[in-house]
Amino acid sequence: MTSTQERYDLVILGSGSTAFAAALHAAELGKSVIMTESRTVGGTCANRGCLPSKNLIEAARLVYDAAHPRYPGLSPVHMPVNWTELVTQKDEIIREYRAHKYENLLDGPDHIRIASGQARLVSDHEVEVQGAGGVRRLVGEQILIATGSLPGIPDVPGLSDVPYLTSDLLSAADDPWETELREQPRSLLILGGGYIALELGQMFARFGIEVTLVTRGKSILSDYEPEIAEALTKILQEEGLHIVTGAQVRSVERSQEGIALTVKRHASQHTFNAEKLLVATGRRPNTQEIGLERAGVEVDQAGAVRVNRTLRTNIPHIWAAGDVIGGETGSQMATPVGARDGKIAAHNALSGEPLREVDHLVIPRVIFTDPQVAVVGMTDEEANAAGIACECNTIPLSVVPRAGAIRDTRGVIKMVLEGPTRRVVGVSMLGVNAGEVIHEAAMALRFGATTDDFIDLMHVYPTMAEALKLVAISFTKDVNRLSCCAS
Repeated sequence: MTSTQERYDLVILGSGSTAFAAALHAAELGKSVIMTESRTVGGTCANRGCLPSKNLIEAARLVYDAAHPRYPGLSPVHMPVNWTELVTQKDEIIREYRAHKYENLLDGPDHIRIASGQARLVSDHEVEVQGAGGVRRLVGEQILIATGSLPGIPDVPGLSDVPYLTSDLLSAADDPWETELREQPRSLLILGGGYIALELGQMFARFGIEVTLVTRGKSILSDYEPEIAEALTKILQEEGLHIVTGAQVRSVERSQEGIALTVKRHASQHTFNAEKLLVATGRRPNTQEIGLERAGVEVDQAGAVRVNRTLRTNIPHIWAAGDVIGGETGSQMATPVGARDGKIAAHNALSGEPLREVDHLVIPRVIFTDPQVAVVGMTDEEANAAGIACECNTIPLSVVPRAGAIRDTRGVIKMVLEGPTRRVVGVSMLGVNAGEVIHEAAMALRFGATTDDFIDLMHVYPTMAEALKLVAISFTKDVNRLSCCAS
Protein backbone atom coordinates (compact mmCIF):
# COMPACT_ATOMS: atom_id res chain seq x y z
CA MET A 1 0.00 0.00 0.00
CA THR A 2 1.45 3.35 -1.05
CA SER A 3 0.85 6.85 0.22
CA THR A 4 1.46 10.03 -1.76
CA GLN A 5 0.87 13.68 -1.00
CA GLU A 6 -0.75 15.93 -3.60
CA ARG A 7 -1.44 19.65 -3.31
CA TYR A 8 -4.42 21.46 -4.83
CA ASP A 9 -6.04 24.85 -4.60
CA LEU A 10 -9.37 23.10 -3.91
CA VAL A 11 -10.09 19.60 -2.65
CA ILE A 12 -13.76 18.59 -2.94
CA LEU A 13 -15.28 15.71 -1.01
CA GLY A 14 -17.85 14.26 -3.42
CA SER A 15 -18.43 14.15 -7.18
CA GLY A 16 -22.14 14.90 -7.59
CA SER A 17 -23.83 17.92 -9.11
CA THR A 18 -22.65 20.25 -6.33
CA ALA A 19 -19.06 19.05 -6.59
CA PHE A 20 -18.92 19.26 -10.38
CA ALA A 21 -20.36 22.77 -10.41
CA ALA A 22 -17.67 23.83 -7.95
CA ALA A 23 -14.90 22.00 -9.82
CA LEU A 24 -15.83 23.53 -13.17
CA HIS A 25 -15.85 27.03 -11.70
CA ALA A 26 -12.53 26.42 -9.97
CA ALA A 27 -11.07 25.39 -13.32
CA GLU A 28 -12.51 28.52 -14.94
CA LEU A 29 -10.63 30.54 -12.33
CA GLY A 30 -7.42 28.76 -13.29
CA LYS A 31 -7.17 26.84 -10.03
CA SER A 32 -6.15 23.23 -9.47
CA VAL A 33 -8.97 21.04 -8.22
CA ILE A 34 -9.65 17.41 -7.36
CA MET A 35 -12.84 15.61 -6.33
CA THR A 36 -13.19 12.39 -4.38
CA GLU A 37 -15.76 9.64 -4.90
CA SER A 38 -16.28 6.42 -2.95
CA ARG A 39 -19.05 5.12 -5.18
CA THR A 40 -19.94 6.22 -8.74
CA VAL A 41 -18.96 9.46 -10.43
CA GLY A 42 -21.95 11.79 -10.70
CA GLY A 43 -23.48 11.22 -7.28
CA THR A 44 -27.03 10.29 -6.36
CA CYS A 45 -29.03 12.33 -8.85
CA ALA A 46 -27.54 10.92 -12.04
CA ASN A 47 -26.97 7.37 -10.85
CA ARG A 48 -29.66 6.50 -8.31
CA GLY A 49 -32.17 9.33 -8.02
CA CYS A 50 -33.50 11.97 -10.40
CA LEU A 51 -32.51 10.48 -13.75
CA PRO A 52 -33.32 6.78 -13.32
CA SER A 53 -36.54 7.41 -11.40
CA LYS A 54 -37.91 9.84 -13.98
CA ASN A 55 -37.01 7.42 -16.75
CA LEU A 56 -39.02 4.59 -15.21
CA ILE A 57 -41.83 6.86 -14.00
CA GLU A 58 -42.46 7.91 -17.59
CA ALA A 59 -42.45 4.29 -18.74
CA ALA A 60 -45.04 3.50 -16.05
CA ARG A 61 -47.18 6.43 -17.25
CA LEU A 62 -47.22 5.01 -20.79
CA VAL A 63 -48.37 1.65 -19.44
CA TYR A 64 -51.10 3.24 -17.32
CA ASP A 65 -52.38 5.61 -20.00
CA ALA A 66 -52.62 2.77 -22.53
CA ALA A 67 -54.80 0.81 -20.11
CA HIS A 68 -56.84 3.86 -19.04
CA PRO A 69 -57.49 6.11 -22.06
CA ARG A 70 -59.31 9.30 -21.06
CA TYR A 71 -61.10 9.70 -24.38
CA PRO A 72 -64.32 7.94 -25.42
CA GLY A 73 -63.58 6.14 -28.64
CA LEU A 74 -60.17 4.92 -27.51
CA SER A 75 -60.04 1.32 -26.32
CA PRO A 76 -57.87 0.20 -23.39
CA VAL A 77 -54.71 -1.69 -24.33
CA HIS A 78 -52.81 -3.95 -21.97
CA MET A 79 -49.11 -3.28 -22.53
CA PRO A 80 -46.92 -6.21 -21.43
CA VAL A 81 -44.01 -5.18 -19.20
CA ASN A 82 -40.58 -6.77 -19.56
CA TRP A 83 -38.96 -5.68 -16.32
CA THR A 84 -35.47 -6.85 -17.28
CA GLU A 85 -35.48 -4.86 -20.52
CA LEU A 86 -36.84 -1.79 -18.74
CA VAL A 87 -34.03 -1.93 -16.19
CA THR A 88 -31.45 -2.50 -18.94
CA GLN A 89 -32.53 0.54 -20.97
CA LYS A 90 -32.56 2.64 -17.79
CA ASP A 91 -28.99 1.58 -17.05
CA GLU A 92 -27.95 2.50 -20.60
CA ILE A 93 -29.47 5.97 -20.20
CA ILE A 94 -27.59 6.43 -16.91
CA ARG A 95 -24.27 5.34 -18.42
CA GLU A 96 -24.69 7.63 -21.44
CA TYR A 97 -25.68 10.59 -19.27
CA ARG A 98 -22.89 9.97 -16.78
CA ALA A 99 -20.32 9.73 -19.55
CA HIS A 100 -21.51 12.88 -21.33
CA LYS A 101 -22.25 15.12 -18.34
CA TYR A 102 -19.63 13.94 -15.86
CA GLU A 103 -16.88 11.55 -16.92
CA ASN A 104 -16.07 13.30 -20.21
CA LEU A 105 -15.47 16.55 -18.32
CA LEU A 106 -12.58 14.89 -16.51
CA ASP A 107 -10.74 14.52 -19.82
CA GLY A 108 -11.10 18.16 -20.80
CA PRO A 109 -8.45 20.86 -21.01
CA ASP A 110 -9.23 22.05 -17.47
CA HIS A 111 -7.66 18.87 -16.04
CA ILE A 112 -10.25 18.32 -13.35
CA ARG A 113 -9.15 15.26 -11.43
CA ILE A 114 -10.92 12.67 -9.34
CA ALA A 115 -9.63 10.37 -6.62
CA SER A 116 -11.60 7.14 -6.22
CA GLY A 117 -12.04 5.73 -2.75
CA GLN A 118 -13.34 6.50 0.71
CA ALA A 119 -12.33 10.04 1.66
CA ARG A 120 -11.81 11.32 5.20
CA LEU A 121 -10.51 14.55 6.57
CA VAL A 122 -7.42 13.88 8.69
CA SER A 123 -6.80 17.56 9.46
CA ASP A 124 -8.30 20.88 8.44
CA HIS A 125 -6.22 20.89 5.22
CA GLU A 126 -5.70 17.18 4.51
CA VAL A 127 -7.97 14.54 3.00
CA GLU A 128 -7.01 10.88 2.98
CA VAL A 129 -8.49 8.72 0.21
CA GLN A 130 -8.42 4.96 0.69
CA GLY A 131 -8.79 3.38 -2.75
CA ALA A 132 -7.94 0.23 -4.63
CA GLY A 133 -4.52 1.63 -5.55
CA GLY A 134 -3.58 2.52 -2.01
CA VAL A 135 -3.84 5.64 0.11
CA ARG A 136 -3.65 9.12 -1.38
CA ARG A 137 -3.10 12.18 0.76
CA LEU A 138 -4.70 15.31 -0.74
CA VAL A 139 -3.72 18.69 0.68
CA GLY A 140 -6.11 21.51 -0.10
CA GLU A 141 -5.54 25.21 0.34
CA GLN A 142 -9.35 25.30 0.40
CA ILE A 143 -11.72 22.39 1.03
CA LEU A 144 -15.34 21.94 -0.04
CA ILE A 145 -17.59 19.34 1.59
CA ALA A 146 -20.13 18.18 -1.01
CA THR A 147 -20.84 14.61 0.03
CA GLY A 148 -24.59 14.89 -0.50
CA SER A 149 -27.09 12.78 1.40
CA LEU A 150 -27.99 9.19 2.17
CA PRO A 151 -31.32 7.41 2.71
CA GLY A 152 -32.51 7.95 6.28
CA ILE A 153 -33.17 4.65 8.01
CA PRO A 154 -35.56 4.76 10.99
CA ASP A 155 -34.95 2.86 14.20
CA VAL A 156 -37.48 0.06 13.78
CA PRO A 157 -37.27 -3.18 15.78
CA GLY A 158 -36.32 -6.03 13.46
CA LEU A 159 -35.41 -3.86 10.48
CA SER A 160 -31.72 -4.73 10.67
CA ASP A 161 -32.61 -8.44 10.48
CA VAL A 162 -34.62 -8.34 7.24
CA PRO A 163 -33.70 -7.46 3.66
CA TYR A 164 -35.06 -4.11 2.56
CA LEU A 165 -34.69 -1.62 -0.25
CA THR A 166 -33.98 2.11 0.00
CA SER A 167 -34.38 5.02 -2.39
CA ASP A 168 -31.06 3.91 -3.91
CA LEU A 169 -32.79 0.91 -5.46
CA LEU A 170 -32.65 2.49 -8.94
CA SER A 171 -28.84 2.34 -9.10
CA ALA A 172 -27.24 0.84 -12.18
CA ALA A 173 -25.98 -2.72 -12.28
CA ASP A 174 -22.37 -1.48 -12.50
CA ASP A 175 -22.67 0.32 -9.17
CA PRO A 176 -20.57 -1.63 -6.63
CA TRP A 177 -23.08 -0.70 -3.93
CA GLU A 178 -25.97 -1.83 -6.11
CA THR A 179 -29.17 -2.72 -4.24
CA GLU A 180 -31.52 -2.58 -7.19
CA LEU A 181 -34.73 -4.51 -7.51
CA ARG A 182 -33.59 -6.71 -10.38
CA GLU A 183 -36.79 -8.75 -10.47
CA GLN A 184 -40.32 -7.40 -10.36
CA PRO A 185 -42.05 -8.37 -7.10
CA ARG A 186 -45.73 -9.22 -6.76
CA SER A 187 -46.22 -6.88 -3.81
CA LEU A 188 -44.38 -4.04 -2.10
CA LEU A 189 -44.60 -2.33 1.28
CA ILE A 190 -43.37 1.25 1.32
CA LEU A 191 -42.51 2.95 4.59
CA GLY A 192 -42.86 6.72 4.18
CA GLY A 193 -45.23 9.39 2.90
CA GLY A 194 -42.94 11.90 1.22
CA TYR A 195 -41.99 12.56 -2.37
CA ILE A 196 -39.79 9.47 -2.83
CA ALA A 197 -42.44 7.12 -1.41
CA LEU A 198 -45.15 8.63 -3.61
CA GLU A 199 -43.17 8.76 -6.85
CA LEU A 200 -41.95 5.18 -6.53
CA GLY A 201 -45.21 3.90 -5.07
CA GLN A 202 -47.29 5.10 -8.01
CA MET A 203 -44.64 3.91 -10.47
CA PHE A 204 -44.54 0.37 -9.09
CA ALA A 205 -48.33 0.20 -8.85
CA ARG A 206 -48.63 1.15 -12.50
CA PHE A 207 -46.30 -1.69 -13.39
CA GLY A 208 -48.82 -4.06 -11.81
CA ILE A 209 -47.29 -4.43 -8.35
CA GLU A 210 -49.58 -4.41 -5.31
CA VAL A 211 -48.41 -1.40 -3.26
CA THR A 212 -49.15 -0.56 0.37
CA LEU A 213 -47.80 2.77 1.59
CA VAL A 214 -47.49 3.27 5.35
CA THR A 215 -46.71 6.64 6.96
CA ARG A 216 -46.78 7.93 10.51
CA GLY A 217 -48.11 11.31 9.38
CA LYS A 218 -51.79 12.21 9.52
CA SER A 219 -51.59 12.46 5.75
CA ILE A 220 -49.09 12.06 2.96
CA LEU A 221 -46.95 15.13 2.22
CA SER A 222 -47.38 16.47 5.73
CA ASP A 223 -45.32 19.61 4.98
CA TYR A 224 -47.38 20.56 1.92
CA GLU A 225 -50.71 22.32 1.55
CA PRO A 226 -53.47 20.04 2.89
CA GLU A 227 -55.57 20.59 -0.26
CA ILE A 228 -52.72 19.15 -2.34
CA ALA A 229 -52.24 16.14 -0.05
CA GLU A 230 -55.96 15.39 0.07
CA ALA A 231 -56.40 15.57 -3.70
CA LEU A 232 -53.32 13.45 -4.43
CA THR A 233 -54.35 10.84 -1.85
CA LYS A 234 -57.67 10.40 -3.64
CA ILE A 235 -55.97 10.08 -7.03
CA LEU A 236 -53.51 7.45 -5.81
CA GLN A 237 -56.19 5.48 -4.03
CA GLU A 238 -58.29 5.44 -7.18
CA GLU A 239 -55.29 3.92 -8.95
CA GLY A 240 -55.22 1.11 -6.39
CA LEU A 241 -52.55 2.17 -3.88
CA HIS A 242 -53.36 1.23 -0.30
CA ILE A 243 -52.39 4.27 1.82
CA VAL A 244 -52.17 3.86 5.59
CA THR A 245 -51.71 7.09 7.56
CA GLY A 246 -51.19 7.75 11.27
CA ALA A 247 -49.32 4.47 11.66
CA GLN A 248 -46.74 3.95 14.40
CA VAL A 249 -44.41 1.18 13.25
CA ARG A 250 -43.88 -1.44 15.93
CA SER A 251 -41.77 -4.09 14.21
CA VAL A 252 -40.60 -5.69 10.98
CA GLU A 253 -39.97 -9.38 10.50
CA ARG A 254 -39.76 -12.06 7.87
CA SER A 255 -43.00 -13.74 6.89
CA GLN A 256 -44.12 -16.51 4.58
CA GLU A 257 -44.92 -13.92 1.92
CA GLY A 258 -41.66 -12.06 2.48
CA ILE A 259 -41.91 -9.16 4.93
CA ALA A 260 -44.42 -8.45 7.73
CA LEU A 261 -44.80 -4.88 9.01
CA THR A 262 -46.70 -4.40 12.27
CA VAL A 263 -48.09 -0.98 13.17
CA LYS A 264 -50.28 0.61 15.82
CA ARG A 265 -53.08 2.71 14.42
CA HIS A 266 -56.12 4.14 16.21
CA ALA A 267 -55.26 2.17 19.37
CA SER A 268 -55.26 -1.15 17.52
CA GLN A 269 -52.54 -3.26 15.96
CA HIS A 270 -52.34 -4.14 12.26
CA THR A 271 -49.92 -6.29 10.27
CA PHE A 272 -49.23 -5.80 6.56
CA ASN A 273 -47.46 -8.38 4.42
CA ALA A 274 -45.63 -8.03 1.12
CA GLU A 275 -42.88 -9.68 -0.86
CA LYS A 276 -40.54 -6.69 -0.56
CA LEU A 277 -40.06 -3.68 1.74
CA LEU A 278 -38.94 -0.24 0.57
CA VAL A 279 -37.82 2.21 3.26
CA ALA A 280 -38.42 5.74 1.94
CA THR A 281 -38.53 7.85 5.09
CA GLY A 282 -36.40 10.71 3.79
CA ARG A 283 -32.72 11.46 3.39
CA ARG A 284 -30.03 12.65 5.79
CA PRO A 285 -26.81 14.62 5.24
CA ASN A 286 -23.89 12.34 4.47
CA THR A 287 -21.53 13.52 7.20
CA GLN A 288 -20.71 10.37 9.13
CA GLU A 289 -17.27 8.81 8.79
CA ILE A 290 -15.77 11.64 6.72
CA GLY A 291 -13.57 12.97 9.54
CA LEU A 292 -15.35 16.23 10.28
CA GLU A 293 -14.36 16.00 13.93
CA ARG A 294 -10.67 15.84 13.01
CA ALA A 295 -10.96 19.10 11.12
CA GLY A 296 -13.14 20.69 13.81
CA VAL A 297 -16.08 21.23 11.45
CA GLU A 298 -19.36 21.77 13.29
CA VAL A 299 -22.64 20.03 12.43
CA ASP A 300 -26.20 20.73 13.57
CA GLN A 301 -28.57 18.37 15.39
CA ALA A 302 -29.59 16.75 12.09
CA GLY A 303 -25.97 16.05 11.21
CA ALA A 304 -25.83 18.77 8.56
CA VAL A 305 -22.66 20.82 8.20
CA ARG A 306 -23.18 24.26 9.70
CA VAL A 307 -22.51 27.11 7.27
CA ASN A 308 -23.18 30.82 7.07
CA ARG A 309 -24.76 32.54 4.08
CA THR A 310 -21.44 32.46 2.21
CA LEU A 311 -21.35 28.65 2.68
CA ARG A 312 -18.32 28.94 4.95
CA THR A 313 -18.11 26.55 7.89
CA ASN A 314 -16.68 27.48 11.28
CA ILE A 315 -13.25 26.73 9.77
CA PRO A 316 -12.41 29.71 7.50
CA HIS A 317 -10.96 27.69 4.58
CA ILE A 318 -13.55 24.87 4.67
CA TRP A 319 -16.84 25.28 2.83
CA ALA A 320 -19.91 23.11 2.36
CA ALA A 321 -22.80 23.04 -0.11
CA GLY A 322 -25.60 20.82 -1.41
CA ASP A 323 -27.55 18.18 0.49
CA VAL A 324 -24.80 17.93 3.09
CA ILE A 325 -25.87 21.27 4.63
CA GLY A 326 -29.48 20.10 5.03
CA GLY A 327 -31.72 23.03 5.94
CA GLU A 328 -28.91 25.42 6.89
CA THR A 329 -29.48 28.99 5.61
CA GLY A 330 -32.95 27.89 4.47
CA SER A 331 -31.52 25.46 1.93
CA GLN A 332 -33.34 22.39 0.64
CA MET A 333 -32.07 19.03 -0.56
CA ALA A 334 -32.43 19.46 -4.32
CA THR A 335 -30.02 19.03 -7.21
CA PRO A 336 -30.37 22.54 -8.69
CA VAL A 337 -29.84 24.11 -5.27
CA GLY A 338 -26.60 22.20 -4.82
CA ALA A 339 -25.39 22.98 -8.33
CA ARG A 340 -25.95 26.71 -7.89
CA ASP A 341 -24.44 26.76 -4.40
CA GLY A 342 -21.42 24.70 -5.48
CA LYS A 343 -20.42 27.44 -7.88
CA ILE A 344 -20.94 30.09 -5.19
CA ALA A 345 -18.79 28.13 -2.74
CA ALA A 346 -15.96 27.83 -5.28
CA HIS A 347 -16.21 31.53 -6.07
CA ASN A 348 -15.99 32.46 -2.40
CA ALA A 349 -13.14 30.07 -1.74
CA LEU A 350 -10.95 30.90 -4.73
CA SER A 351 -11.81 34.10 -6.58
CA GLY A 352 -10.40 36.66 -4.17
CA GLU A 353 -13.45 38.79 -4.94
CA PRO A 354 -16.11 39.92 -2.43
CA LEU A 355 -17.98 36.98 -0.96
CA ARG A 356 -21.36 36.10 -2.46
CA GLU A 357 -24.28 35.04 -0.26
CA VAL A 358 -26.72 32.29 -1.13
CA ASP A 359 -30.39 33.09 -1.63
CA HIS A 360 -32.67 30.19 -0.72
CA LEU A 361 -35.89 32.20 -0.59
CA VAL A 362 -37.27 31.05 -3.95
CA ILE A 363 -36.74 27.33 -4.58
CA PRO A 364 -39.27 25.66 -6.89
CA ARG A 365 -39.81 21.95 -6.21
CA VAL A 366 -41.61 19.20 -8.08
CA ILE A 367 -42.88 15.75 -7.14
CA PHE A 368 -43.07 13.60 -10.27
CA THR A 369 -46.27 11.79 -9.50
CA ASP A 370 -48.95 11.82 -12.19
CA PRO A 371 -50.29 14.43 -12.04
CA GLN A 372 -47.28 16.33 -10.77
CA VAL A 373 -47.06 18.34 -7.55
CA ALA A 374 -45.17 21.63 -7.87
CA VAL A 375 -44.61 24.24 -5.17
CA VAL A 376 -42.67 27.44 -4.62
CA GLY A 377 -42.54 29.83 -1.71
CA MET A 378 -44.58 29.54 1.48
CA THR A 379 -47.58 27.47 2.37
CA ASP A 380 -50.54 29.10 4.11
CA GLU A 381 -49.31 27.74 7.46
CA GLU A 382 -45.73 28.91 6.89
CA ALA A 383 -46.85 32.41 5.94
CA ASN A 384 -48.91 32.71 9.09
CA ALA A 385 -46.02 31.42 11.20
CA ALA A 386 -43.79 34.08 9.62
CA GLY A 387 -46.19 36.79 10.77
CA ILE A 388 -47.53 37.54 7.30
CA ALA A 389 -51.12 38.76 7.21
CA CYS A 390 -51.93 36.40 4.38
CA GLU A 391 -54.88 35.48 2.22
CA CYS A 392 -55.14 32.28 0.25
CA ASN A 393 -57.45 30.71 -2.27
CA THR A 394 -57.71 27.30 -3.96
CA ILE A 395 -59.43 26.44 -7.23
CA PRO A 396 -59.94 23.09 -8.97
CA LEU A 397 -58.19 22.55 -12.28
CA SER A 398 -61.56 21.78 -13.82
CA VAL A 399 -61.88 25.56 -14.43
CA VAL A 400 -58.71 25.58 -16.58
CA PRO A 401 -59.67 25.27 -20.29
CA ARG A 402 -56.59 23.23 -21.18
CA ALA A 403 -57.38 20.64 -18.50
CA GLY A 404 -60.89 20.24 -19.86
CA ALA A 405 -59.70 20.06 -23.46
CA ILE A 406 -57.36 17.14 -22.73
CA ARG A 407 -59.88 15.48 -20.43
CA ASP A 408 -57.59 15.57 -17.38
CA THR A 409 -59.02 17.89 -14.76
CA ARG A 410 -57.39 16.17 -11.79
CA GLY A 411 -55.85 18.50 -9.24
CA VAL A 412 -55.99 21.92 -7.65
CA ILE A 413 -53.93 25.11 -7.48
CA LYS A 414 -53.52 27.28 -4.39
CA MET A 415 -52.08 30.77 -4.11
CA VAL A 416 -50.96 32.52 -0.92
CA LEU A 417 -50.82 36.33 -0.76
CA GLU A 418 -49.44 38.95 1.56
CA GLY A 419 -52.83 40.54 2.21
CA PRO A 420 -52.12 44.28 2.30
CA THR A 421 -49.86 44.34 -0.79
CA ARG A 422 -51.41 41.46 -2.79
CA ARG A 423 -47.86 40.19 -3.29
CA VAL A 424 -47.77 36.47 -4.03
CA VAL A 425 -45.67 34.59 -1.47
CA GLY A 426 -46.53 30.99 -2.34
CA VAL A 427 -48.02 28.76 -5.00
CA SER A 428 -48.83 25.05 -4.83
CA MET A 429 -50.21 23.08 -7.75
CA LEU A 430 -51.28 19.50 -8.37
CA GLY A 431 -51.98 18.95 -12.03
CA VAL A 432 -50.81 18.16 -15.53
CA ASN A 433 -47.46 19.81 -16.32
CA ALA A 434 -47.33 21.45 -12.90
CA GLY A 435 -43.54 21.08 -12.98
CA GLU A 436 -43.39 23.37 -16.00
CA VAL A 437 -46.01 25.85 -14.78
CA ILE A 438 -44.28 26.44 -11.44
CA HIS A 439 -41.38 28.26 -13.10
CA GLU A 440 -43.61 31.20 -13.94
CA ALA A 441 -44.64 31.36 -10.30
CA ALA A 442 -41.00 31.13 -9.19
CA MET A 443 -40.00 34.03 -11.41
CA ALA A 444 -42.94 36.02 -10.08
CA LEU A 445 -41.92 35.42 -6.46
CA ARG A 446 -38.35 36.36 -7.25
CA PHE A 447 -39.43 39.79 -8.46
CA GLY A 448 -42.23 40.42 -5.96
CA ALA A 449 -45.18 40.02 -8.33
CA THR A 450 -48.77 40.67 -7.22
CA THR A 451 -52.02 39.08 -8.28
CA ASP A 452 -52.46 41.94 -10.77
CA ASP A 453 -49.19 40.96 -12.44
CA PHE A 454 -50.46 37.42 -12.99
CA ILE A 455 -53.79 38.71 -14.28
CA ASP A 456 -52.27 41.30 -16.62
CA LEU A 457 -49.70 38.90 -18.09
CA MET A 458 -51.00 37.52 -21.39
CA HIS A 459 -51.07 33.73 -21.21
CA VAL A 460 -51.22 31.45 -24.23
CA TYR A 461 -54.63 29.84 -24.62
CA PRO A 462 -55.18 27.02 -23.85
CA THR A 463 -52.29 26.16 -21.53
CA MET A 464 -52.01 24.83 -18.01
CA ALA A 465 -50.15 28.03 -17.06
CA GLU A 466 -53.51 29.80 -17.24
CA ALA A 467 -54.18 28.17 -13.87
CA LEU A 468 -51.95 30.86 -12.32
CA LYS A 469 -53.98 33.64 -13.90
CA LEU A 470 -57.26 32.05 -12.88
CA VAL A 471 -56.31 31.48 -9.25
CA ALA A 472 -55.14 35.12 -9.09
CA ILE A 473 -58.51 36.23 -10.47
CA SER A 474 -60.34 34.00 -7.99
CA PHE A 475 -59.55 36.37 -5.12
CA THR A 476 -61.98 38.93 -6.56
CA LYS A 477 -64.17 37.07 -9.07
CA ASP A 478 -66.00 33.79 -9.56
CA VAL A 479 -63.78 32.01 -12.06
CA ASN A 480 -66.65 29.71 -12.99
CA ARG A 481 -68.34 32.72 -14.61
CA LEU A 482 -65.65 33.79 -17.06
CA SER A 483 -65.47 33.36 -20.81
CA CYS A 484 -62.29 32.01 -22.37
CA CYS A 485 -59.28 34.29 -21.79
CA ALA A 486 -61.40 36.83 -19.89
CA SER A 487 -60.00 38.52 -16.80
